[in-house]
Amino acid sequence: MKKAKIYKPSKTAMQSGLKKFDKWILEYFSEKPGINPLMGWESSKDTYSELKLEFSSKELAIEYAKKNNINFELIEPQNRKIIKKSYADNFTK
Repeated sequence: MKKAKIYKPSKTAMQSGLKKFDKWILEYFSEKPGINPLMGWESSKDTYSELKLEFSSKELAIEYAKKNNINFELIEPQNRKIIKKSYADNFTK
């Protein structure tokens, strides 16, 4: 049985915008990664590990996983705490 995780990607520290982070991702866990004897790189014979599916909502991703008999782990995103700042705050303290 295939295993996957469903999550909403978070932005990196180098990004300020949130444009590409409204999608939910279904990503398969790789099974038995090993070392390639020729090059010495980590590899896997499981091609599902290379697959990432994007969905517009969490419900669609869960529905797809249930419909295709995929065991999944749902990872909820953490909410950001936004502190509104003003330029004048630099001088009033």
